[in-house]
Amino acid sequence: MDLGIRGKWGIVEAASKGLGKGSAAALAAEGVNLILNARGKETLEDTAAEIKEANPDIQLLTFAGDITEPQVRDALIKMAPQIDILVTNAGGPAPGNFRTDTRERWLAALEAQLIGHADMITKVVDGMVARKFGRIVNITSASVKMPVENLGLSTAARMALTGFASTISRELVQHNVVINNLLPGPFETDRLTGNMRFAAEQAGEAYEDVYAARVSKNPAKRFGTAEEFGAVCAFLCSTHVGFMTAQNVLMDGGAFPGNI
Repeated sequence: MDLGIRGKWGIVEAASKGLGKGSAAALAAEGVNLILNARGKETLEDTAAEIKEANPDIQLLTFAGDITEPQVRDALIKMAPQIDILVTNAGGPAPGNFRTDTRERWLAALEAQLIGHADMITKVVDGMVARKFGRIVNITSASVKMPVENLGLSTAARMALTGFASTISRELVQHNVVINNLLPGPFETDRLTGNMRFAAEQAGEAYEDVYAARVSKNPAKRFGTAEEFGAVCAFLCSTHVGFMTAQNVLMDGGAFPGNI
């Protein structure tokens, strides 16, 4: 299937590894020109070189910096002639019991998972409306649908972004600008590994045992891959989803127990 986005310009946040990298690679394979952002410059440049080698015909730019900083967001917007696609993404706060979540941790979580993304969305939508094309994908979490123990900060902030996106999506869809959320469950990423190591330490169990137990509980009997995730992200950025907006697309191997 031709996704119809060759030659478009896109920004992918937290793109140096994991699900952000998988999304960037899938968009590049569809011919999308990219601006990649992440905090670590060396890893970001390595990822960019890898993607560019596989897709020599695209234009690819990088900007290392923390997306929570306004000057970083402004710089990203200015780097491309136009922004047709925006993939918001950021690693969540470290897991922890809600009793130890300080005001500072709450504010940091909201800045990273809500305010920075909402600002980026606000900065790009009017240009998308004027050009009658825009695709925004927020990478959130399966915890938006089903709470995960010790991830209260992350869940609350991501649900706030979900509410913001849902509210403005109704205004924008008439202009062929759609916003959807992609909710990863257990994928083979550093984030998942870190959360499982924390759980193992809290329970006094071996990490390998916690890993095996998590895999066995998933109906797919495995964790997802960044390549699988990226393919779905690319589709949500395609010309084929103009009648699909404000949706939470769950990718969790069937772990969510509900019907809707």
